[in-house]
Amino acid sequence: MSDHPMRGRTAISGLGETKYYKRAMAPDGEFKMCLEAILLACEDAGIDPRDIDGFCSYSNERSSPDRIAAALDIKEMRLSNMFWGGGGGGGSGALANAVSAIISGQCEVVVVYRALAQGQFGRFGQGAVVNEVNNDGKWTAPFGLMSPAQSFAMRVRRFMHENGVQQEALRAISMASYHHAQQNPRAVMHGRELTEEIYDQSRWIVEPFHLFDCCMENDGAAAIIVTSVERARDLKPTPAVVLAAAQGSTARNQAPAHNADIYATSNFQHVGKRLYEIAGLTPNDVDVSQVYENFTGGVMMSIVEHGLCSADEVNDIFTLENFKSTGKLPINTSGGNLAECYMHGLELIIEAARQIRGQSPNQVSDAEVALVASGPMVTPVSSCILGVDR
Repeated sequence: MSDHPMRGRTAISGLGETKYYKRAMAPDGEFKMCLEAILLACEDAGIDPRDIDGFCSYSNERSSPDRIAAALDIKEMRLSNMFWGGGGGGGSGALANAVSAIISGQCEVVVVYRALAQGQFGRFGQGAVVNEVNNDGKWTAPFGLMSPAQSFAMRVRRFMHENGVQQEALRAISMASYHHAQQNPRAVMHGRELTEEIYDQSRWIVEPFHLFDCCMENDGAAAIIVTSVERARDLKPTPAVVLAAAQGSTARNQAPAHNADIYATSNFQHVGKRLYEIAGLTPNDVDVSQVYENFTGGVMMSIVEHGLCSADEVNDIFTLENFKSTGKLPINTSGGNLAECYMHGLELIIEAARQIRGQSPNQVSDAEVALVASGPMVTPVSSCILGVDR
């Protein structure tokens, strides 16, 4: 048992999600969807939205807390922060910020939120069309290395080469997400099954990524309410207790020109170790994992770096049967970024909480410990562990 001051003192008390849409298909603007998700999370928790006194988000969130506070008519805003860094690496980090604010006495009710309307503000995943490049891209863009898929494929290809990993391992990750989405009516890819043949015949985006190895682009919003454990026990749902949340990076993970000291990595070597130390748990205690899929290769390296299997076990363990909710290593049980929704990974934390509540569309039997790995291969990254209330 860990005596870390973070362990077991806060809980996710409310969950809120808008309907998830394909890119540019949302009928409402990004800010309106953000408010809707927050109100749904408050309703789920059974609290008055005006009692929110802290706001945490990440990845250049456009829905600013001052506007949200005014729209919700909150009584007092005591905290407003954003996790630094790009991509979904900040999902669990934003949760960690909320936890720290409550433990330190700054706030009592914190909302962690993320809203995206790529049809309104632009899309992810493309190389920018610009006249000149003045940042680190000047070392790579002239050679055609511009998109996230291209950059991350190089790290994944190195890992696969060094460890003899076959393409079927990536296929299993993708198929698991689509398999779980078929039981989740909220998933954007609900009703669209993925077979081995469909995966194998799909076009290459950049090797080793087929089309189905790459996350979707979506519109929508998601939010979670974080309170003390004591307050959570008096609210409506079963609390999902935060056993640990950690963030960080190796020193040179994003060194310019792909010059990192450790190249074939999802960047969780230190974060994963510290996560278990905070929780007082080991990888063997994890019942279900929600692992951020910007690309399936990042999932593969994240699983290894969180100690859920070793690199030389990947070819044997990475199968659809093992990844199912009934398998030995259940992952991404709502459909994940590949098949439920790409809400920058906040929906993965929501699914972890649903597993602890016993409300997942693909419920893992007797799930008591749920791990979330947020945003592999970026810097910083973050992870969290949720558990049942003891």
